[in-house]
Amino acid sequence: MPKGGADQIPADDPTALGSELGPALASATDGRLSDLRFFRTDWQRGGAATATGVWTAGDGTSREVVVKAPVGPVEHRFTRALAQTDALTPRVAASGTELGAYDLAWLVMERLPGQTLAHGCTKRDVADFIQSAALFYARALDTAGPPDEPPEPVDWARLVDRARAAVQANAIPDQQRWKEALKRVSRSLEGLVAEWRARPARFWRHGDLHLGNAMRRPDGSAWGPAGCVLLDLDRVEPGHWVADAVYLERVYWDRPEALHKVKPVGAIARELKKLGVDPGEDYQRLATVRRALTAACTPAFLDREGAPARLAAALGVLERSLADIGR
Repeated sequence: MPKGGADQIPADDPTALGSELGPALASATDGRLSDLRFFRTDWQRGGAATATGVWTAGDGTSREVVVKAPVGPVEHRFTRALAQTDALTPRVAASGTELGAYDLAWLVMERLPGQTLAHGCTKRDVADFIQSAALFYARALDTAGPPDEPPEPVDWARLVDRARAAVQANAIPDQQRWKEALKRVSRSLEGLVAEWRARPARFWRHGDLHLGNAMRRPDGSAWGPAGCVLLDLDRVEPGHWVADAVYLERVYWDRPEALHKVKPVGAIARELKKLGVDPGEDYQRLATVRRALTAACTPAFLDREGAPARLAAALGVLERSLADIGR
């Protein structure tokens, strides 16, 4: 926010935003940042934008970078901290918590070439992505320690009620099967929620773990070793890595071929063990409970989850999960 009564950051015009912040960024980086080009993505709101630019490294070479300003405290904290480790997250060229007349956090990070792993993903890509996720959990614990605060609780009862109401009010495919499955969930909901909330929330979870949030750093990069780099650390929060793994599954429930038969829960657990991190007890059971809860809520979001293939996939996951749990 502005210091000393300065004007607000321009909210809707990347050009105006660039003219406002560009000189301040150049000054804050001692002139090492140049050729800034601001743009706004579809999901950015208010006075937030991203820019591409060129960074002059200490050896005089030029590197392409991405600039984000303002940046939330969580993203700022974890991006900077993990950049100092071998975690496969963006390397940071410069950062700060003030910019000219504004109290705002900002980051200058490596710019990765090409597209995200969601485009033309191979089995090797998925395997490398899983390894990067496990390394993220390990290094987040190393740098930040276990979380001091519990995760924000999800109101599962409200979401399941919304799902049941949506199934009742809309002529969705397999409507009767949905009604029966959600009735079973409602009968067991207290126990399912209690089991999930009893999980040891001793990890930092990514919060938005999917193939569209990862890109490859190529061989020979000046930024560091080649690998699959996890992006967008703005949703990092206390929790359990299983929630991320099940979320990754959920993104691809209706197109499982995207994961090339890789099972995220078991795969991440194996990688954590290789890194000397205990994945926790009975994580497969915990994952099944999380799948049941997540799948049961799908009809609550028909506006974005209402495609027949999505609903059919979620219903299948729900029925199998309830059977595995014994509900």
